[in-house]
Amino acid sequence: MPHSSIVAVITAATATAITLTLLTLALRRRSRLLFTLVAITSLSAGLAAASALQIHRLTTGPIPALATTHSTAKLHLKITSDPAVRSTPGNRRPPYVVLKATAEQVTARGTATRVRTPILLIGSPAWQHVRLGQLVETSGRLSAVDPGSDVAAMVSARASPKILGDPAWWLRAAEQVRAGLRDSVADQPDDVRGLVPALVMGDESALPPDLVTDFQLTGLTHLSAVSGTNLTLLLAFVLPLARLLGVRARGLTVVGLLMVVAFVILARPQPSVLRAAAMGLVALAAMTTGGSRRRAVRSLSVAVIALLLLDTSLARSAGFALSVLATAGIVLLGPAWRDALATWMPLRLAEAISCPLAAQLACTPVVAWLSGQVSLVAVAANLLAGPAVGPATILGFGAAGIALLSSDLARLAGWLASWPARWIILVAETGADLPGAVSPWPATVVGVTILTLLCLALTVGLHRILTRPLAVLLCLAVLVFVVLRPTPRLGWPPANWILVACDVGQGDGLVLRTGPRSAVVVDTGPDPTPMDRCLQDLGITHIPVLVLTHFHADHAGGLAGALHDRQVDEIEVTPYFSPPAEFRRVQALASTHQIPVRPVTYKERRTIGPLTWTTLWPAQVPSLPTDPSATNDDESSPENNASIVMLAETTGLRILLTGDLEPEAQRSVLAAHPDLRADILKVPHHGSARQDPTFFATAQPRLALISAGPDNDYGHPAPRTLDLLTRTGTTIRRTDTSGAIAITSENNKLATTSQGRSP
Repeated sequence: MPHSSIVAVITAATATAITLTLLTLALRRRSRLLFTLVAITSLSAGLAAASALQIHRLTTGPIPALATTHSTAKLHLKITSDPAVRSTPGNRRPPYVVLKATAEQVTARGTATRVRTPILLIGSPAWQHVRLGQLVETSGRLSAVDPGSDVAAMVSARASPKILGDPAWWLRAAEQVRAGLRDSVADQPDDVRGLVPALVMGDESALPPDLVTDFQLTGLTHLSAVSGTNLTLLLAFVLPLARLLGVRARGLTVVGLLMVVAFVILARPQPSVLRAAAMGLVALAAMTTGGSRRRAVRSLSVAVIALLLLDTSLARSAGFALSVLATAGIVLLGPAWRDALATWMPLRLAEAISCPLAAQLACTPVVAWLSGQVSLVAVAANLLAGPAVGPATILGFGAAGIALLSSDLARLAGWLASWPARWIILVAETGADLPGAVSPWPATVVGVTILTLLCLALTVGLHRILTRPLAVLLCLAVLVFVVLRPTPRLGWPPANWILVACDVGQGDGLVLRTGPRSAVVVDTGPDPTPMDRCLQDLGITHIPVLVLTHFHADHAGGLAGALHDRQVDEIEVTPYFSPPAEFRRVQALASTHQIPVRPVTYKERRTIGPLTWTTLWPAQVPSLPTDPSATNDDESSPENNASIVMLAETTGLRILLTGDLEPEAQRSVLAAHPDLRADILKVPHHGSARQDPTFFATAQPRLALISAGPDNDYGHPAPRTLDLLTRTGTTIRRTDTSGAIAITSENNKLATTSQGRSP
């Protein structure tokens, strides 16, 4: 037996022995303290036993052993999650599918073994068509996973799955209902078509990425995920309706339980759904029974313990922690704050304000730890979106059920559900666009500890504030001012900055100053929000030229953020229009904003204000792929090697910007410009290991900027590249560790200022 399993078994046995001893003493002495200790140790024994069983399941059998040797095996699998299609930044590699499954038989080295082991499968796009509950056969290479994972191994399956059996009848029926809901809103705009299924049953497969980001910034993510909110709204509608029809007492309990079972089946019986069902029932009971706080706390405690006994891995789940904290906030703080507000406003409005306020405050430290930010508009967004959530959810459930009878009536119900969904989308988009929608917060032990203490202080003092209308209005006025006129970080941006490498994650976003509120922007990162925020912090309202070095998404994906509320005169692009899909997206966005797009010309020289630059590359453009859908798996892709290379000059400094240039193109640039020198070098391709040492030695930069995302999957910047720069005596600055970086120069002496990590 593995060491971890032995430890868990010993722990469980020890806790059981202590429990029995304490129980004997408690029965003899009738001591309340001893009975409390009995309860605690018995729970510890139960959790230790559950943990031992789970560890034993994940670490024993042939699959973990095969994974440690990276062996190939044939597997019979039962699919336990919906397939999720993933892609790499910049679409440098083909998309792939991720799903979870339970291995029921493994055949390796000529031996077939019956097992029941959870695995994580990485497959080709052919796997996106498998369904939850299906039985499939495949072959693949097994790999070990990190300790503490909720699966025993990872399987890489290049072959298409062979279907052995269909899902159970009730899963097929649930999928038919889900498909009916999707069909009922198929004629609606993309964001509505994605949101209604997410509101009703947590089906996020069609949610546009921009809307997901807006929901994250405004604290509305719980609406689109499977959460207790979905079930609470459903029960809050069905139970009063049943009461009007004459159902009483135990009948209401039966109706409620049937709705819970139906919800779990429709939303898929997975741990997150079971957790949501339990938390939703607790929150509903706390707010509707009028019972004591002690009873609500007991219900919450029982739900948490039961869920942990069923799946001890939930103890490491951020989603579980947020769900419990939100419910605890509603249970412990919500009623008192509701009563305080109800002294001077209608009860319904007081309840609508107190619930999101309590939940948000309880979750704030964990959210800050996970994201490095605090949403300042979450409570207001939830308050404004709240009245529309119920109608959208109930009408969506109605559309799903009606679809079994009539598709025309279902489309009518879907059309009705789309209108409250449109309001929720408007709230999310408007809130996310506010200048101070979120405030960065250090995701460190000290930072989160301070935030936790602040939240605890608020829980103590907020009750007094909520009873005074004038105090509440004053707090709201301050919050509105902060959101509309956010205070910039102290010392940022530094005076007389000349270049800023924005913190855009795994990508490039560079800003070259040309005036007080004007700058040339080179690349925009993968996401619009960080790029927009960086330019806001710098006060940039005019971009005379925006350069996209090439059309990979980590350089062009954030274009909309740079265009937001700014005057952009023109967009310069590489003459190599690939990948075609990203090129067409850039063209469409530029056309919408009526901005001309112009390919650069080799050796052209331009001047704007104090900034002058020369295009050093590409000298010649390789032919485009004959297949527009073709993708390049190799890092030395033609897109990278067709990156625009600029040598900029300002205030006596030479700045070399290199896009994602690879070694072969670096050598070509040197051949065309053998006297290349630069004070500042933007290191090619985020500091990847593929660099030409001669390129660095010739440029002889005093300062090297590396733009990369923290903990990125590519290992950028590579240790080899860092060593290469260090040996040449170059000072290195990295966005993955420092956040946005501004460069200033006084008397030809370079200085850098870091903004710090942003969300």
